[in-house]
Amino acid sequence: MSNARSDRYRQAGVNIDAGDELVRRISPIADSTRVPGATSGLGGFGGIFDLEAAGFAAPGVRLVSGTDGVGTKLKVAFLTGRHDTIGIDCVAMCVNDVLATGARPLFFLDYFATGRLDPGVGEAVVAGIAEGCRQAGCWLMGGETAEMPGMYADGEYDLAGFVVGAVTAAEEIGPDRCSAGDVVLALASSGLHSNGYSLARRVLLDDAALPLDAPLAGDTLSLGERMLIPTRIYVRALQALRDAGVTPNAVAHITGGGLWENPQRSVPRELAVRFDYDAVRAMRQPLFDSIEQLGGVDEREMYRVFNMGIGMTVTVAPADVDQALTALEAAGYPARRVGALVPATDARVIIDGMP
Repeated sequence: MSNARSDRYRQAGVNIDAGDELVRRISPIADSTRVPGATSGLGGFGGIFDLEAAGFAAPGVRLVSGTDGVGTKLKVAFLTGRHDTIGIDCVAMCVNDVLATGARPLFFLDYFATGRLDPGVGEAVVAGIAEGCRQAGCWLMGGETAEMPGMYADGEYDLAGFVVGAVTAAEEIGPDRCSAGDVVLALASSGLHSNGYSLARRVLLDDAALPLDAPLAGDTLSLGERMLIPTRIYVRALQALRDAGVTPNAVAHITGGGLWENPQRSVPRELAVRFDYDAVRAMRQPLFDSIEQLGGVDEREMYRVFNMGIGMTVTVAPADVDQALTALEAAGYPARRVGALVPATDARVIIDGMP
């Protein structure tokens, strides 16, 4: 560390010493996520990952990348002053996307930007990122912390991430694997995940003026705690299927666009995803009902904005359904049969029975 002073820069709003302090705090947190293949990372100009050490030395290995942020769920973290779980969301939103290709996540980088750096808040955010990486089995290789006075309101920040994974040609998941008659399984979400918060905040916090420190009727968590439940990470669910000898034909991460938009991205254009409304309806949590009822939101719009209790869909051959459901349940990922692939006509997604 340099002995040089940065008084004028501090007067302009940037505290280099605070940045150094944050790096000192998060270095052991990042180190705790090391996996086979992790070499040099935090503190250098670039991170290095050894694919061979991670078990991807065979020909035909493909790298898969993804990037995403947390969106306006951050506003709930600012309002509650709780910053230790939002990093899990950042990892989950990136990692769950690359899972849809069959890839295994290898390493993750974050971008944390704020107007005035608070090392305690930064440490809490990075601790959440590290926990997300542990859940995903990937390495927190590094990232960027940017202090930008005047860009953000006091106490606010932005957070985004970037993940790289790998998949062999034999395990890659793509639309070409799918056939009419394949069965669609739905894996339960943990709640809102990280999509639709602009509408959720408008309905619950602005229009209904509900307090974040009190629970909704019948709930045991405060509204703030309920809205900050982190996005579920599905790495272990997909691994449980592989361990059980089940190869998914399609995987869809249910994010913005909901069931109307995301499942069709995982299947060929000549096929449509036909959902059973009653099976899908059974998976939604009470928080979605509160938003729909208090906001007067049409149910079809709800299924386009939110995940509605389904965080991921996995399409398998009919012969694999029972084995897949058993493996997912044993791994701690509640799932159920909710639909099937059918020849496409006009619509690529049908929810049979929806009023």
